[in-house]
Amino acid sequence: MATKKDTLRIRQVKSGIGYNEAQRATLRGLGIRRMNQVVEVQDTPAIRGMINKIPHLVRIESGE
Repeated sequence: MATKKDTLRIRQVKSGIGYNEAQRATLRGLGIRRMNQVVEVQDTPAIRGMINKIPHLVRIESGE
C-alpha cells in the first residue's frame, strides 16, 4: 500500500490543446482527463520523467 510520502498529487493547470500529440498523450498517461483535475500517482522515476516533459501543463500539489 502506498503511503502519502510516496505519492504525488498532480493538477492540470493548462489545456493540452495546441500542443503536440506526445504531450497530450503524456497527460492521458498520468490519468488526467480534464482541466483542474487532481490525480494521485506513485512517485516513481517514470512518473517524474512524464511530469518533466509537461511542466508547463501541470502543477505538483502538496500531499495534504
